[in-house]
Amino acid sequence: MIFKTPLAWLQLIQQKGRFVVAIAGMAFIVLLMFVQLGFQDALYSSATSVHQSLRGDLFLVSSQYKALTSNQSFARTSLYQVLGFNDVESVSPMYLEFAKFKNPETGEKYPIYVIGFEPGKSVINLPEVEDNLDKLKIPDVILFDRDSRTYFGDIVKNFEQGKPEQVLEIFPFNNSTGYRVRVGGLFSIGPSFGVDGNLIVSDTTFRRIFPNRTPDRVDIGVISLKPGANVEKVVENIRKNLANDVTIFSFKEFSDYEKKYWAARTPIGFILNIMLTMGSIVGIVIVYQILYSNISSQFVAYATLKAIGYENNYLLVVVFQQALILAISGYFPGFVLSLGLYDFAMNTTKLPIMMTAHNAILVFVSAIVMCILSGTLAINKLRSADPADIF
Repeated sequence: MIFKTPLAWLQLIQQKGRFVVAIAGMAFIVLLMFVQLGFQDALYSSATSVHQSLRGDLFLVSSQYKALTSNQSFARTSLYQVLGFNDVESVSPMYLEFAKFKNPETGEKYPIYVIGFEPGKSVINLPEVEDNLDKLKIPDVILFDRDSRTYFGDIVKNFEQGKPEQVLEIFPFNNSTGYRVRVGGLFSIGPSFGVDGNLIVSDTTFRRIFPNRTPDRVDIGVISLKPGANVEKVVENIRKNLANDVTIFSFKEFSDYEKKYWAARTPIGFILNIMLTMGSIVGIVIVYQILYSNISSQFVAYATLKAIGYENNYLLVVVFQQALILAISGYFPGFVLSLGLYDFAMNTTKLPIMMTAHNAILVFVSAIVMCILSGTLAINKLRSADPADIF
């Protein structure tokens, strides 16, 4: 009987204006959830973009390490001690620090992230970096991140158009004297919530840009293992025997640690989690109000159905059907709108805000669950429907 007479559908479309408003409300909730999940994924993806581009099996950092963008260095000797452990093939030091980049057109200075390493062996697993290693060996030559934010100037445009060699100025944060460098190539890592742009330089150029940096201090030690090495055993062995002032991570552990930092120890991670929770609660309330209003407007009809013999269970199924119809009808326009919003946000912010199959399924299931929960709350009104109300 439920399927022969589509009562749920007929009741919803009886007042077409209200039905359209209900779908719009559900679509807004779906859009809100997609936006929150998209920015949350962009937060984690951009925060670990450097990690994902590193070439290494293990990574040595200071025991005080919190995140990539907070400077915690350790003694270089600790890194070379790792060479004495079984199955370790090579080690490479990395140097990281923020500097002020001077826009050559406007003269304005903006923070930029500088990544330095020995160009004899690249620790960055990007084809554009590999192709430009010989240029990095030349003093004062840098590689510029083509996905950096636009206010650094037309560096990428000028380079791609083959204009004369660009000479740029970089200033250490604690020094008003700039250092001149030349653009030798481009690469792509992209900005994050903590970084607006990136530069790659050789270790020699890094020390010239930051003359106050102690040369025997390293920010990240990239460790390569011999083929066939057991990563877990090597990590356990190093942890047991190395000094307490350093910490070692596997490739996955290194990325996961960064994600946990941004999720649990930064305001933006906390805010995104709260917004996602609040969005779900608001969605339940909105759908509840829609269903409750529909039940109230059809109260006499429900009482009539009870009077002619229909049981509560049948009427409850009708309400749940309406909830499912609202979830499905609101999901698809919300999904389409979110695709357009993702493209706009990604082009504007340069953050990796993209639709994923995981998020598409998650939001669809969440929309259905929200509507079912709302229907569960709304049926209390339906239970009180009394056949006497029709008289």
